[in-house]
Amino acid sequence: MTRIYTRTGDDGTTGLFFGGRIDKADVLMDACGDVDEAVAVLGVARARCEDGAQDGGRDAAGAVALAALLLGFQRELFVVAADLATHPERRRRLEPGVSLVSAEMVDGLERLIDAEVARRPLRPVFIVPGATALSAALDHARTVVRRAERHALRARAAGHVVTEGAARYLNRLSDLLFVLARSAAGDAEEPASHD
Repeated sequence: MTRIYTRTGDDGTTGLFFGGRIDKADVLMDACGDVDEAVAVLGVARARCEDGAQDGGRDAAGAVALAALLLGFQRELFVVAADLATHPERRRRLEPGVSLVSAEMVDGLERLIDAEVARRPLRPVFIVPGATALSAALDHARTVVRRAERHALRARAAGHVVTEGAARYLNRLSDLLFVLARSAAGDAEEPASHD
């Protein structure tokens, strides 16, 4: 029988990628935990894609495409996590796009933002999230990614290696999730205030 527990973390530390250990309460681990949470929340959004197909004007094919897009983000967040959680003296072993965030990954997010805004321009109002289950899940994912970015920047300020690529990726992904949430909500969103 394979056991899921190792007991090595009972001392309050966790393993880094390519060896070494770090305190679980370290701000770098806050960032890594946020990335892990973002992967999970994106899974909730992905599971909602079929239900929300009509809400944002997407047909069944559009829902499948959005689900595939979200799965891609989940996989790319594993790259972000590896980039963040690597032993600082072993970073030369990282591979761009596999365990190190690449410029191409960030550029891809920017292209998606531009295409989605061109497809459905943003309304110039603050909105209250929750018009649809899918848009709410995307907004939830956006806030978790934004928290991951804040914790990553705090980790950098505390002396940890946080690459520009990882920080930029988190920033752009949160922007893209905002745009996708607005699209998923369609015309059902309420402005934050009625003047």
